[in-house]
Amino acid sequence: MTKNAFKTFDAQELEIQATTELKPLVPETELVFGKHFTDHMITIEWSSEAGWNKPHIKPYGKLELEPSSVVFHYGFECFEGMKAYKDTEGHIRLFRPEMNMDRLNKSSARLGMPTFEPEELVKVITEFLRIEDRWIPSKRGYSLYLRPSIIGTQTALGVRAPDTALLFVIASPVGPYFSTGFTAIRLLATTDYVRSWPHGTGDCKVGGNYAPCVKPQSIAAEKGYQQNLWLFGEDDQVTEAGTMNFFMLWENFDTGRKELVTPALNGLILPGVTRDSILSLVKSWEAETGIFVREGEITMADILKAVEEKRMIEMFGAGTACIVSPIKCINYKGKDIEIPLGKTKNDSEAGPLTKRINDTILDIQYGVVEHPFSRIIL
Repeated sequence: MTKNAFKTFDAQELEIQATTELKPLVPETELVFGKHFTDHMITIEWSSEAGWNKPHIKPYGKLELEPSSVVFHYGFECFEGMKAYKDTEGHIRLFRPEMNMDRLNKSSARLGMPTFEPEELVKVITEFLRIEDRWIPSKRGYSLYLRPSIIGTQTALGVRAPDTALLFVIASPVGPYFSTGFTAIRLLATTDYVRSWPHGTGDCKVGGNYAPCVKPQSIAAEKGYQQNLWLFGEDDQVTEAGTMNFFMLWENFDTGRKELVTPALNGLILPGVTRDSILSLVKSWEAETGIFVREGEITMADILKAVEEKRMIEMFGAGTACIVSPIKCINYKGKDIEIPLGKTKNDSEAGPLTKRINDTILDIQYGVVEHPFSRIIL
């Protein structure tokens, strides 16, 4: 690569081409995740010769790529998922965007593609949101989902780092994951397939982590389960729950104390923004709740024993789309294991800790409480 290959783009050079025809807004009752898109998109081209080009905001439309573009043949593709929120005063907020930018850079670098200056993309996204303001719902639980992506666009076959790439951002208005309150999910513990492996790409957000998981999820759905519980190794270590990070609240057999446990960042799982936020929040509540946080190995044998001994308290998955998703059942080797829900007083299918985490993060995202995790950008 030339010296220019490492040249980042400058948000001050942003060029804007406004659409001449605005789309009609979608009623809140008709919002479906990832189905409707806003009027504009962000595009930024890169080449190994010139580095990053000027950023552009232009009307949402089709990408024009050669059939030989390496994204189609070798999976040179990575992406992020983040949301923009509007608080009661009309301010637009982002939730820990620096973490999404850093993770996108990590994913792109893992695929041999270019990286960028994180704050410059946040500035471009800020201008994008200024233009798309009318698409950002103001109702709690509603938001504008942002999908930054980087793809390899080199038009020559051959498995090597691409000489050209494209960074683009599209946006979709979305409603609450649980529109009628929490609904706990049932998982099929998967032993015939694995999601990731040591020194692979399980800790990056690349397309190759997702397409191979569709068939196992279809098998789970046919058997009446909403997601897979991804296991790894001879001792069936728990890694992720579908596309979510996995958490469980239990009483530790050795210490007797309550612990919120999640698999450690060992390269097999995605370092989720929501995951990190949950760990920080629950640690800050330790003196009040008596719940300790631990990152470490979890095996199915651990779960079976804890359920049998009535030490399991709550279990949930976590991610950008849902914040938290209660888990009520795991099918393991043909047997359903019922997980306690630790129901709250309103009989929601979420335990007290799960619900508190959800409510607290929502309060932060919508500016009900001020917190360093929430950044006002407009």
